[in-house]
Amino acid sequence: MSKTLNAIIVDDERLARKELILMLNDFANINVIGEAADIKTAQKLLSENSVDLVFLDIQMPGESGFDLINSIPIKTKVIFVTAFDEYAIRAFDVNALDYLLKPVNPKRLKETIERIEELSKNDSTAENSKKLLESDRLLVTLNSKLQFIKIKNIIYISAAGDYTEIQTGDNQKGITFKSIKEWEARLPENLFARIHRSTIVNLEFVERIEEWFQKSYRIHLKSVKEPFDVSRRYTSKLKERFS
Repeated sequence: MSKTLNAIIVDDERLARKELILMLNDFANINVIGEAADIKTAQKLLSENSVDLVFLDIQMPGESGFDLINSIPIKTKVIFVTAFDEYAIRAFDVNALDYLLKPVNPKRLKETIERIEELSKNDSTAENSKKLLESDRLLVTLNSKLQFIKIKNIIYISAAGDYTEIQTGDNQKGITFKSIKEWEARLPENLFARIHRSTIVNLEFVERIEEWFQKSYRIHLKSVKEPFDVSRRYTSKLKERFS
């Protein structure tokens, strides 16, 4: 049986709070212990109760959900609820577990709750709570424009100085200011593999792996003209993934 998790809902819209409470009633392990229409009330709830989850609206009159972050205990998981896509990437940057777009989709909410249950069951660390899902989207600069991309559509990520380059399946290139190490920690391990100190690839796009010189290897990816070198450090792990 899953552990019961105490939750609060912070949203200035009363109807939005009530709708979310009704949806959460379908999950026996989620116990909504309070709701708040503003940051001050939310801070009071957090100080007086043991709260496992905060469903937090981002944009409220005269204040922002981000203003509450410093008042939320480290062990408490945050799920941002917003009508504004533009906030999605910042939600991840402040270590929110997930974000839900309004109106909240029941299927999407179910995915979030299942993710929470899995993390609780495995007693995951704070680092693991940052893990991205294949279905997650990120806001990145693609061809000089901010656009959302799905994690599963990333072909590869490569280091480029102080930032990283992303190549997507629809032949677009983007940049982010996350390091390769940060990407490696957050990307789903079943889908991505690091092949070099400067490169991470999507295994679904691997076309072939060929032996190169001195027992080294190169990897060819679909829709990518040039192959990538596989460093010896990562060769055995990569071969295991395809064995």
